[in-house]
Amino acid sequence: MTLTRPFEFFVQLHLTERCNLRCKHCYQTGRTMDEMSFSEIKEAVTEISDTLAEWESAYGMQYSKSFNVTGGEPFLRNDIYDIIREIKDQGFGLYLLTNGIFVDKKKAKALSDLNVNGVQVSIEGSEEVHDSIRGKGSYSVSMKGVRYLLDAGLNVTMNVTLSSMNADYFMDIIDIAMRKGVQRLGFSRLVPSGRGGSMLKEMLSHERIRQLYNKIFSLDTGSLEIVTGDPVAAQSLIVEDGENRGNIPSGGCAAGVSGITILPDGGLVPCRRLDISLGNIRKDSFREIWAASKVLEDIRSREKYKGKCRTCMRWAHCRGCRAIAYAFSKARGANDFLAEDPQCFVDLPSGLAQ
Repeated sequence: MTLTRPFEFFVQLHLTERCNLRCKHCYQTGRTMDEMSFSEIKEAVTEISDTLAEWESAYGMQYSKSFNVTGGEPFLRNDIYDIIREIKDQGFGLYLLTNGIFVDKKKAKALSDLNVNGVQVSIEGSEEVHDSIRGKGSYSVSMKGVRYLLDAGLNVTMNVTLSSMNADYFMDIIDIAMRKGVQRLGFSRLVPSGRGGSMLKEMLSHERIRQLYNKIFSLDTGSLEIVTGDPVAAQSLIVEDGENRGNIPSGGCAAGVSGITILPDGGLVPCRRLDISLGNIRKDSFREIWAASKVLEDIRSREKYKGKCRTCMRWAHCRGCRAIAYAFSKARGANDFLAEDPQCFVDLPSGLAQ
């Protein structure tokens, strides 16, 4: 009997836009939203769970399903533990994304008791660098939160958003993560949208990205696992050009392929950093949107892509970061979420004719 690997499917659930920080690079704006109630969130989780169960039955597929619960700052929702419990009770893995400032011993224990699979805390560098991006005094409080989470036996990921403000200090972040004893260190690239829309000049060049990623993946970090959802980063680890040809997405950028985002007001978007409306789960069918959305169809269609992303032999396993491509394109007046990723350093022979 041949065993197939479960298909990963995750939902990023933003509980609120409210936040206690105003980070320079944030892809959100902090705008006021009519937040879904607990009962509405429960209904949405149930609909998604039922849909995945029907797909498993109809197509003989297996899903590794999870929720990333975040904000804004998720601890600003008073019903956060009820929401976590409901998602876990419906059989999903659950990861909490927070700035860590509200985490104390009691909250860490509560998360542990709820069997949260992991907690991500945003750390941008050493204290001086972090505070320059996220606000004075935020580093020390966030790191206390990290300690409480680790002491409660939780898996902790420190995550950094890479830009010219902190790229030169990434090795310091690795050192901090190793000294604190966190299990994972994650990274992503700056998306110049939301509050970060004014930071286009802080984006790293494709050559700087290449150098940094090559250095990161050449390091021996011992028990510290380096992780990223950046589809371009994965290309640093691929040597063979010819094995990744194809027109069907099978990895890479998760937006609209293996993941979807629910905004605080129920709005559905391919990715929180790719702010293109697909509908609203309060009134629209999740299943119908996933199957019939023109935006998602385009994201999954190689022939709709522009530039070298369309012709790249690694398209099926990458497709670039759609959010960065869109934000960079918008800055130039094009508003094209299918544009090429401007920071991609992959230079391969064309797999398709232009």
